[in-house]
Amino acid sequence: MTDRALVWDLPLRVYHWVLAASFAGAFLTGDSERQRDLHLLCGYVFVAAIAFRIVWGFIGGRHARFSQLRHSPRALLRYAKSVVRGQPEAHEGHGPIAIIMIPCLLGLGLVVAATGWATYQEIGGDWLEEAHEGSAIAMLLVVCAHVVGVVALSALQGENLVASMITGRKRAAPGIDSRELVRDAANRGV
Repeated sequence: MTDRALVWDLPLRVYHWVLAASFAGAFLTGDSERQRDLHLLCGYVFVAAIAFRIVWGFIGGRHARFSQLRHSPRALLRYAKSVVRGQPEAHEGHGPIAIIMIPCLLGLGLVVAATGWATYQEIGGDWLEEAHEGSAIAMLLVVCAHVVGVVALSALQGENLVASMITGRKRAAPGIDSRELVRDAANRGV
């Protein structure tokens, strides 16, 4: 039987899906004057989710904290090589690629939100609206890369990583005591 551990706490999982849904909603309603209010609502939820994630990155559960993103460039290279070989290294929480993906998603999200707010306030003119649309497209490309990466890693590792972001449970990495992770989550009330 596979040893599964609670890795992703509930607040992190809720954030993940709220961010995905609000970005999708804002992106899909961005060109419609009729759906402007829905676009704005999705945008405000999107920025609130990002703000939550930044705070949760400092006070959240063990694998939600930014301090867990301490992979060296050497570790990132080793991980990339293991993926290319078709045998990705197991990581209990975020793997080394997260040191690139998380700041990229959060940073682009803030640019999308700031340029959207400024456009709505009619600050900056057409160039700012173009910057908003361009940053939203860049965000969509990064999100697509994230989804492709998750699907590919799920196949290579033989583990449904999407399901783990729903249930919070993930196969324990070798050498990790999953009971310690469960105790950590229980102590935090998640």
